[in-house]
Amino acid sequence: MQFIDRTKISVKAGDGGNGKSSFRREKYVPKGGPNGGDGGRGADIVFVVDRNLNTLLNFRYKRNFKGDNGENGDIKNQFGRNAEPCLIKVPPGTIVKDANTGEVLADLTKVDQSAVIARGGRGGRGNAKFKSSARRAPTFAEFGEPGESKELLLELKLLADVGLVGYPSVGKSSLIAAVSDARPEIADYHFTTLTPVLGVVKTDYEKSFVIADIPGLIEGAADGVGLGHDFLRHIERTKLILHLVDAAGIEGRDPVEDFHKINAELQKYSAKLSERTQVLIANKVDIPSAAENLPKLEKLAEDEGIKFFAISAVTHTGCEELMNFVGTWLDEHQEEPEPITIEGVKTFNLNEEDTADTIEIKRNDAGDFIVRNKNLEKIVAMTNFDNDEGLRRFQYIWRMKGIDSLLKERGIKEGMTVHIGEMEFTWQE
Repeated sequence: MQFIDRTKISVKAGDGGNGKSSFRREKYVPKGGPNGGDGGRGADIVFVVDRNLNTLLNFRYKRNFKGDNGENGDIKNQFGRNAEPCLIKVPPGTIVKDANTGEVLADLTKVDQSAVIARGGRGGRGNAKFKSSARRAPTFAEFGEPGESKELLLELKLLADVGLVGYPSVGKSSLIAAVSDARPEIADYHFTTLTPVLGVVKTDYEKSFVIADIPGLIEGAADGVGLGHDFLRHIERTKLILHLVDAAGIEGRDPVEDFHKINAELQKYSAKLSERTQVLIANKVDIPSAAENLPKLEKLAEDEGIKFFAISAVTHTGCEELMNFVGTWLDEHQEEPEPITIEGVKTFNLNEEDTADTIEIKRNDAGDFIVRNKNLEKIVAMTNFDNDEGLRRFQYIWRMKGIDSLLKERGIKEGMTVHIGEMEFTWQE
């Protein structure tokens, strides 16, 4: 199985449909008045958790997603149809970040959980909406609002109940193969497992849990040595950590020292991770040299206040007893681990509308003025400047926001260029 746990994609929500400018034309209804309908809303980009996915592999082949645009408004006050949301399916444990700012947009952990990541543009208003006592026959309508565009970084953290940690070649792959239907590659050389492997362990006919074989850690993993960061984040969400050591010391290492070194890496990477409940497992007890280390490991577990098991993943000795203990422990500890938070990253609340109306004015290398204001940029995008009434309405909004005064304070002169969104304007008194 190819395991993809981090990828970058682009999303573009649908644009709103254009409003319609039209008038009622009937034989016996003179001056029927405006009856142009509003455009429909563009499609939102919505991420949905799918229980059938466990990797981000699909995003290797498709990286650009675009929502449908809303339908345009029509005559007789007919509104355009709203576009259906663009659904993007992801596996449980997916974190969605803004690739440009690093903000966490969604932390998707539960099956069928969903989050709106990019909003579709609202439909433009038809000319019927602009009728008033002062403006009896408006000829202008709005264009649809552009949908949001975002560059996204998707990161997957496995949602396993149990995580296996330990030095390379201590027997993690052999254990997961012995207790589940997973078939990881097993060999007598380091880093046989280069990607996390999930296995489902059934303790009886109704109960089961997910166990993750995390690739072997080494000293310095928390500092990124080897593939440390890539591997460590996959055990952040696990409820229980099974810490395997090679009781036989086949490679000449002391299993007690191995235990302390791996825990030091966990502590360095995440204090919360190091506080997870651990079980010390002495593997390879079928090898005669293991007998020498077992008393030391039993004493280590007693000193640490953790449960101890002696097993052989190859002969399956002690594996059933170990899995029964894990199943019972998980039944007694139903609380879910806390959602992962990333220090220094602001969480984006998708339910909050941006109410900031600050106006920022800068100058580019050519000496042009650039006006930045979210509301004004939306108005520019939705205004039909080929329509005289639409242009006058924009000029009125421009004056009401005090843009003239702000530009004069910055020293603007006749004939200079002003940029707002995608539009350029030439300054005139």
